Amino acid sequence: MKKFILSVFFPLLYFLSSLFFPFAALSAKADSSALETVVGSYACVLNDNTYFYSSRDTKRGLFVLPKTYYVKILEVSPDFCKIEYLYDDSKVQRLVGYAKTSELTFVDYVPERPYLYYLFDVSYRLDETLSNDSGFLNQITVTCAYYGDYPIGSETYCYVLRDDSFGYIPKPTNLSYSENTEYADRLSQSVTAPADPSAPSENGSSPAQIAILVALCLLVPVLAALILKPPRRPPYETDE
Repeated sequence: MKKFILSVFFPLLYFLSSLFFPFAALSAKADSSALETVVGSYACVLNDNTYFYSSRDTKRGLFVLPKTYYVKILEVSPDFCKIEYLYDDSKVQRLVGYAKTSELTFVDYVPERPYLYYLFDVSYRLDETLSNDSGFLNQITVTCAYYGDYPIGSETYCYVLRDDSFGYIPKPTNLSYSENTEYADRLSQSVTAPADPSAPSENGSSPAQIAILVALCLLVPVLAALILKPPRRPPYETDE
């Protein structure tokens, strides 16, 4: 009898648990592919000092990525992500480098305005000894594409693209830009959005699964008692 109960009990237990906890069998698979899912997606920069590095080395920081904007993920590792910032057009160039993985906030959507596209003019004045000569221009104005700040002590410089050359210039006092509010807006919408009563609960369990679990909890003690119950002795000894 005990063998029969055991042969029925354990398959039934496995079947019911697989119904109620279908995600348990998938968790290992999800964990193993977690890094692959973010490749090609975007990450938001929410820290004040997230550097864009030219290599996997914290001593190779080129500039601080603009806060609230995004980078595109090309490769993922526990320490650094290979990233892409901006794109190629007549005024800016695409950069490929690295950022610390711990300083990036991965998102599951494509941002409408992932990168900061900011152009500003810089004027250079020539030596005063040449300014009196009508044959020389005494001021030149060039357009720079802004990539990010580079602080050195109490001074702040900008990493810029001028024509086809990258370099640093002192940060203009009037340089300012608006933050990208897309991440904050999406976060606010997800918090304030009313719950859908027809949607499954957070743990994915339905009323039927809950009922099965309750029945399982009631059934286990009964079956355990039947299995562990010692054989009943006859009230009297029989003659051999």
